[in-house]
Amino acid sequence: MFISEAFAQAAPAAAGAESPLAGLTSMLPLVLMFVVLYFVMIRPQMKRQKEAKAMIQALAKGDEVVTAGGMLAKVSKLDETYLTVEVANGVEVRIQRTAVIQVLPKGTIK
Repeated sequence: MFISEAFAQAAPAAAGAESPLAGLTSMLPLVLMFVVLYFVMIRPQMKRQKEAKAMIQALAKGDEVVTAGGMLAKVSKLDETYLTVEVANGVEVRIQRTAVIQVLPKGTIK
């Protein structure tokens, strides 16, 4: 009287009956996001690092540079990890090579 009759429902498809591509298509958005991330962020950053390393290795005596602190200077002595730069007539400062962020064209500093 109070209990309604129960009817059997169709059984769901077996788990083994799924196609083999179902797992691959669920991973496709994740793979695509990684590919886009690589080309938009990772690859350009690696290129900038490579260019900066080449610029620092190519420094020579007499180059005019900008340091990370914004100082304009002229390279007077080179060492393996340090540079001695002249910031004014007779004023020399020793800095790390990695502190150089830009090499200026000759004659910029007067």
